[in-house]
Amino acid sequence: MRGEYAFANAKKNPYAKKLTKQITININNETVAYFKEQAEQSGIPYQMLINLYLTDCVKNKRKVSLAWK
Repeated sequence: MRGEYAFANAKKNPYAKKLTKQITININNETVAYFKEQAEQSGIPYQMLINLYLTDCVKNKRKVSLAWK
């Protein structure tokens, strides 16, 4: 391995904004089943559908609305 590296001409990763992070999340069975059904109909993997939905919520700045009965 080199002792020194030249980074003067280095470029930023153009895909850095699109990187994903693996997490663990608890989602109820009905919700997973719903997205798996949607995945079968659309041909898009269900995890990607969940990510697309959450991304849409972020872009549209949707707020959580909870109403306890």
